[in-house]
Amino acid sequence: MNPTDAGLLIDDDELYVRTLQRSLTRHGLETRVATSIAEALRVAEEMLPAFALVDLRLGEDSGLTLIRPLRALRADMRILLVTGYASVATAVEAIKRGADDYLPKPATAPMILRTLGLAKAESVAIESTMTPLHRLEWEHIQQALHECGGNVSAAARLLGMHRRSLQRKLAKKPGPERDLTLD
Repeated sequence: MNPTDAGLLIDDDELYVRTLQRSLTRHGLETRVATSIAEALRVAEEMLPAFALVDLRLGEDSGLTLIRPLRALRADMRILLVTGYASVATAVEAIKRGADDYLPKPATAPMILRTLGLAKAESVAIESTMTPLHRLEWEHIQQALHECGGNVSAAARLLGMHRRSLQRKLAKKPGPERDLTLD
């Protein structure tokens, strides 16, 4: 891959993004890393990446705000939004703003290669990209809490459940469905 085909990985989780970068390098992709919106825009202007992998949540900011500026820098850039809080509403919003695809986190190197159309035919294995139900439920609860300003009682009413039931669900934050192996 020549330097003009390099990619940009944007994620505030430095351990995850560095691990992913090493994995993609082993698969022949050159990438650079950014951990904030300001850094992402600076690096993108320098390198004009062929693709950008953008995390939905970048600290207090939203990766959705990066889609239009990245697209303006390079119209043919492939923009992939990734998130550990997958929801249909977020996917639709990302696509409306100009993202090319939407991947659940952790996005593995084979998933990214497949999405970019760079996977070797012999290495394309079907793997589950379905988000587990408990993760979808967790995202739905978080969305309701956000809409209610963090008020658990109001969120429970919005969700049509008892406040104590919601509190029990909140105490059981879902764990990772897959391990951190990215190959």
